[in-house]
Amino acid sequence: MSQESFADLVGVHRTYMGGLERGERNLSLQSIEKLAEKLGIDPMSLLAK
Repeated sequence: MSQESFADLVGVHRTYMGGLERGERNLSLQSIEKLAEKLGIDPMSLLAK
């Protein structure tokens, strides 16, 4: 899946998603929950190493 497609899926702009990937931005807990919901996974799985 492209960065742009993934950004569209979770409802954010592509440049915001790029900033997340590069570690230039941080996610709020609410954003993590939203991402997990869109992906159909448990939010804690996004935080696990």
